[in-house]
Amino acid sequence: MNKSIYVIAVCTFVVFCIIWMTYETSFIQSFDRIASDSLYGNKFITMFHYLGETKFIFAVTIIVLIIIWFRKHDYRLTVFVIFSVGAGYGLYQLLKRVIERPRPEIVDQFSTFSFPSGHAVHGLLYLLTIAYLINRTVIISKKASIIVWISAIILTLLIGLSRITEGRHFASDVLAGWMLGYSWFVLCLWWYKRGNRERNK
Repeated sequence: MNKSIYVIAVCTFVVFCIIWMTYETSFIQSFDRIASDSLYGNKFITMFHYLGETKFIFAVTIIVLIIIWFRKHDYRLTVFVIFSVGAGYGLYQLLKRVIERPRPEIVDQFSTFSFPSGHAVHGLLYLLTIAYLINRTVIISKKASIIVWISAIILTLLIGLSRITEGRHFASDVLAGWMLGYSWFVLCLWWYKRGNRERNK
């Protein structure tokens, strides 16, 4: 795997930690306010939140796992998906309870905590995981591979932004979610790649 991916993952984790430590500062609050003023109420972006709902993500993941098992019988690839999407869910849920940041104040707001955005973390994880699986298991051209990755990234961005347009999250929650999600995805991918190298020795 390209070493730059690891470097970026370390950087995104550092950014996540910085946002975690500074979300109460005037700078981050100003960033959140500007993002909310710019995006709140955008109905086009809002509809993408459905693609980031937990039930939808787990339904898609189960289908993907079934396909992997019947087509590849690849134990490590199956575990990689479970680690990435399943354990990733547990990770951000744990962090929400540890950090306990209240959500933005709007009518009919959720009672759960805000940081990091679950849609941002989980949306990134399942979309990048699927994009990787398509590239790993389906023979496609370089052009098609690029299209798959770009599509996954665009959908990831829209799912995260939908939480700002709805007022369910602060922009810093979403940004931190993307940072954490990418770091966790690369960590899971490193585990999978490392195991394959050792198995092929």
